[in-house]
Amino acid sequence: MFWRARTTSGRAICLSDRFPVIKVEEVMRGRVTFAGLPPVELGADVDWTANPLGNRSWALNLHTLRWLGGLVAAYERTGESAYLDRARALAEHWIRENPRGGHGISPWAWAEHAVALRAPVLVCLSEHLRTGVLWDSLAEHGEILADPALYRAGHNHGLDQDIGLLVVGCRLGRARWRDLAVRRMTASAELAIDAQGVLHEQAPRYGLYVHRRLGIALRAIRESGAEPPERLVARRTALEAYIAHATQPDGRLVPIGDSPADARADGFPHDGPVVRVFDGGYVFGRTAWDDPRSAYYSIRFGPGRRLHGHEDHLGVTYSARGRRILVEAGFHSYERTGFVEWTRSPEAHNVPVVTGTFRPGTATRLTGSTIGPSRQAFELADEAYGARRTRHVLVNHGPDLMAVRDTVRRGTLRSLWHFDPALEVVSRGDGAVVLGDGDRRVTLLQLPGDGQAVRPGLVCTGYLHTAQAVTVLSPEAAGVLTVIVPGEAKLSASGNVVTVHTPDGPVQLPYSQST
Repeated sequence: MFWRARTTSGRAICLSDRFPVIKVEEVMRGRVTFAGLPPVELGADVDWTANPLGNRSWALNLHTLRWLGGLVAAYERTGESAYLDRARALAEHWIRENPRGGHGISPWAWAEHAVALRAPVLVCLSEHLRTGVLWDSLAEHGEILADPALYRAGHNHGLDQDIGLLVVGCRLGRARWRDLAVRRMTASAELAIDAQGVLHEQAPRYGLYVHRRLGIALRAIRESGAEPPERLVARRTALEAYIAHATQPDGRLVPIGDSPADARADGFPHDGPVVRVFDGGYVFGRTAWDDPRSAYYSIRFGPGRRLHGHEDHLGVTYSARGRRILVEAGFHSYERTGFVEWTRSPEAHNVPVVTGTFRPGTATRLTGSTIGPSRQAFELADEAYGARRTRHVLVNHGPDLMAVRDTVRRGTLRSLWHFDPALEVVSRGDGAVVLGDGDRRVTLLQLPGDGQAVRPGLVCTGYLHTAQAVTVLSPEAAGVLTVIVPGEAKLSASGNVVTVHTPDGPVQLPYSQST
């Protein structure tokens, strides 16, 4: 069926240094560790249908064979033939036991992302091993990767499909596959990344992933003997501004969408303003670059939820004096559980929830902004619950605070506030909640204050990790003012002005009882 694949060959572009780091001797003994989960004993005769931890990411990792690629990399480093022999045995066993369309095989065996990530492993193996079985499998992977019906344009999976197709095409001497891969990844990058660098998958962590994978793609194109298209290079470069602004002062990405709270993105260039509005749906602001004590905030708006996004529009996060204050439930895993579904809902974010029926996928508009050196203000609006809801966000630096005014044109709302897990309730009363962590204090102030609720909640601190945290639910009203202050604070109202008395001095805010 794939006779031509056995009779032609080209350069093996091996990306083995990009495979995950493995404990070589453990893998040789049949033990594997994937996705930060506990080790699993596969044994000598692998059961490819197994998923002993019941985890989707584990099952995917098993069938990508990238852990097997680590054995090839170890052979290349050391010359130890046992590593190559084991890699060959595992690969040929996988090929025999997982015929495409075969009865009883794992659904992950030929999942499009597994195919894309497995293809470069087989190419690396083919640099040291030439058999009909391996060449036929490479050709089958190439046919699948080239199939337009299976291609995920504008998606990180599509990028991995293009990388796989490129290296398989080069190995089998099929220039048309290589050229198709380069054309597709260029068009896909322009679909996925806008001119400002925002990735439409709606999670900064995926911006980081795509940036890294585009780096591998550019390297593979060059190793194939071609020059990367300037348009492709430009979109990768544009991503860097988005990632830099989405990186908090502690070096971790702000956990928006499917972005784990512990994901780091150090080292990206960040010349330019400390506050930036990205038309794709983000405001990121800070008081200074390269200062771990900088204040930092994010605000979400833009197109409706897609791909790795959450229903987080109008949501904010906030840090001050080098410590996180407002967080969101964040990313837990790709498992299909009620909790994971909840983490994507509005209630898992710092948003105003209107009484009524929520309309998933509703876009939010940034209707106004004023950006100054010590104070920034933004207005956002949408109809996610049928009636217009509006959020005004004001961030003040020196004294530090975030003030948020939520209103709804018809009906009532309650605004939700999720605090960093390190903070515990110290005192509450009269619309004020004081939280603390050791000597540190944070105050939430609300008008109106009657009917405010404080309850325990969960936020995600990393993949499959959660921690208890305090959630404050505002009183139900047509309009609510919430002020977050690092330190103990109180407020007083006179006419249409509210004065917030902070540890660093008073701050006056416009306020009206009417909506």
